[in-house]
Amino acid sequence: MEDNILVGTASWTDKTLIDCGRFYPPGCKTAEQRLRFYAQQFPLVEVDSSYYAIPTPQIAQLWAERTPADFTFNIKAFRLFTGHQAQPTALHRDVQKALGPDVPRTVYYQDLPAEIRDELWLRFLEALAPLKAAGKLGAVHFQFAPWLLRNKGSIAHVENCVERMQGYLVAAEFRHATWFHGEHLESTLEWERSLGLVHTVVDSPQGFANCVPCVWDVTNPGLAILRLHGRNKETWNKKGLAASSARFDYWYSQDELGAMVPELRHLGTLAEHVHVIFNTNNEDQGQVGARMMRELLRVNGA
Repeated sequence: MEDNILVGTASWTDKTLIDCGRFYPPGCKTAEQRLRFYAQQFPLVEVDSSYYAIPTPQIAQLWAERTPADFTFNIKAFRLFTGHQAQPTALHRDVQKALGPDVPRTVYYQDLPAEIRDELWLRFLEALAPLKAAGKLGAVHFQFAPWLLRNKGSIAHVENCVERMQGYLVAAEFRHATWFHGEHLESTLEWERSLGLVHTVVDSPQGFANCVPCVWDVTNPGLAILRLHGRNKETWNKKGLAASSARFDYWYSQDELGAMVPELRHLGTLAEHVHVIFNTNNEDQGQVGARMMRELLRVNGA
């Protein structure tokens, strides 16, 4: 019984996935063909391109049109909203122009004028509208920067994001140990509950400051999320990697995934839906892992 547990991957267009030739059949060459094929294999995908640049509503409309009626998109929030830096070239042309010629090469959210921030949120919500109208929008996923420690400033920023996203299902993924360290664990979960935030269970290497423990809990009765980043300690904080696919280079074993099935089933009793997202995006690692997880859930569904 896999009823309320959906499994998918982060992105369907990674270069190494396309180049490896093992997932997409020959002749599956265009953006439309790839999305249509992906959506025949899995019921869920996480859009990660929206982290790098805010998509246009026209693109989101095409995503909606090219997928089955019951397909679900989780959308990653734009990087400036999550505390990450961005180059001005990641912004719309008119926004770049409005920032003027003296804009730094790298900008952060707090550096932007209030009216520019408001405009970026407006455009982000406009981009989500076609998916929401089609009933295909799952969660909007905020993967907060690893330097967002648990402190007053970070808490205020997260609360502001939730306020901006009223009417949407918002998921939070924290990436600094302070959020779940010691006595902070329960208070962070309670705070997420009070905001209606979807808690993200994170599977990743352990023992680093920019890692959080795997906390199997639910803070919004509508949804629970598990994101799997692999357990490659050697590459987790390695400098100079050409792409994220090298950082998350990891093949999950059947035993590793099988150990998560009882936990996922338990989440499924606490939340209406459970989303499992494989972020191992080197070649077809995510797709292989996702298929294995679906099979394990099917076999252990009785």
